[in-house]
Amino acid sequence: MSTADSVRHKQRAQKQKAAVDARIAAAQEDKGLLLVLTGNGKGKSSSAFGMVARTLGYGRKAAVFQFIKGAEDVGERAFFARHPDVTWEKCGEGFTWETQDRDRDIAAARAGWDKARAALADPGIHLVVLDELTYLVTYRYLDLAEIMPAIEARPAMQH
Repeated sequence: MSTADSVRHKQRAQKQKAAVDARIAAAQEDKGLLLVLTGNGKGKSSSAFGMVARTLGYGRKAAVFQFIKGAEDVGERAFFARHPDVTWEKCGEGFTWETQDRDRDIAAARAGWDKARAALADPGIHLVVLDELTYLVTYRYLDLAEIMPAIEARPAMQH
């Protein structure tokens, strides 16, 4: 790289750093985020479990509530079960096409939601993952009007 290229690169990097630093300095509110990962295909749960790992890396607590496919033994659960700062709840008995019992599926979803709602109210938990929660609304196991107040009232710094 020529000296002129190096100088231009450094100037661009300094300009970018100044812009990023200004945005960070202007941020006046620190709060937990609500992230909704949805769509077809794989990767949504894996993304959320990556957030669990990051949370633990910062020495904070996380809780995972796995609805619908909760009956499955997943590798992520086996891994995180060894960590004392993760609560992991299986909140379902399997995919609906496997269980084929709507009343039992609704009961499992409601029992899991009760535990999740308690975690959402706990300021000691930094991250709450509600894996597959959207299915509970889509399948009409829970009403969105029942879910949102707990999400909206969570501690200010909880993700």
